[in-house]
Amino acid sequence: MNKVSVAVLGATGSVGQRFIQLLENHPYFQVTHLCASENSAGKKYGDVMRKRWKISSDIPAYARDIIVTTPDPSRTPGVKLAFSGLDASVAGEVETAFANAGIHIISNSKNHRMAENVPLLSAEVNPDHLSVLSFQKTPGKILTNSNCTIMGVTISLKPLFEQFGIEAVMLFSMQAVSGAGYPGVPSMDILGNVVPFIGGEEEKAEIEPLKCLGKVVDGRIVHADFPISAHCNRVPVFDGHTVCVSVKLKKKATEQEIRKAWTSFRGLPQELELPLAPPAPIVYREEEDRPQPRLDLDTGKSMATVIGRLRPDPLFDWKYVVLSHNTVRGAAGAAVLNAELMVRKNLL
Repeated sequence: MNKVSVAVLGATGSVGQRFIQLLENHPYFQVTHLCASENSAGKKYGDVMRKRWKISSDIPAYARDIIVTTPDPSRTPGVKLAFSGLDASVAGEVETAFANAGIHIISNSKNHRMAENVPLLSAEVNPDHLSVLSFQKTPGKILTNSNCTIMGVTISLKPLFEQFGIEAVMLFSMQAVSGAGYPGVPSMDILGNVVPFIGGEEEKAEIEPLKCLGKVVDGRIVHADFPISAHCNRVPVFDGHTVCVSVKLKKKATEQEIRKAWTSFRGLPQELELPLAPPAPIVYREEEDRPQPRLDLDTGKSMATVIGRLRPDPLFDWKYVVLSHNTVRGAAGAAVLNAELMVRKNLL
């Protein structure tokens, strides 16, 4: 197949770097344009990133000589799709401009997430939500990822919601510093410490899973109807968001039934064998002290959701622990997987 020409917006940031890493030698996509601020424009990406690249592997060779431009659709000729890792302060206006120019946008920013005809897409959870793209009025369509904190949580809830129904959820997050971008949280604030506040995070954690688990009705997404209470905390871990979840089910379920629901769960990405899809989107760990970021973050090439410690909850029904990679599964990897799904459904 002919590869789709793509741009990465916000290419110098932490999520932008993940996009560039994950798109190296991709069978569907060819990165032709890298976009960032005026401070980086006009320079080779490799020169700009010489001291700013924060991923353990080297800058991919294909990206080093690309001249960085500002995120303007007039500067990205031939591009059909743009992956956006832009900061929310500029993302809304820029992404709308690309959509108006006929370029499809897959965004990691919050700006368009709650629009009723914009999919908040998690490829295994709600691929049917892609149908609302046809109700967007711009020639280029916008779809978004969920907040990185609740990506794994929503995947864990999907089979429970489908098989048993959900009455209520409480979650307590322990979020990695990379989720704050670069330079992120000052070291004197986070080392040996826990910061029990992340601006806007609890509000996102309480509403976004409901949209992800909602239904499409007359071209708009109607949210699922159950309450979520969230406590969000920043902890001194580099990558990997760990979330403790308590859930009350509508239909009683045994431990064995819940674990089977998780381990047997497969979505459309697995059915289509998409390049970035993990063979098992949910991996359950039997050990009493797992999952742990240091041990489990790379599961399924960092695209799997790892669950453990399922046990009865004296206030709800069941409680468990979820781990997901916040910049891969929770950001760039999820966006690339969503784009792969769009290709296979002939939406590009």
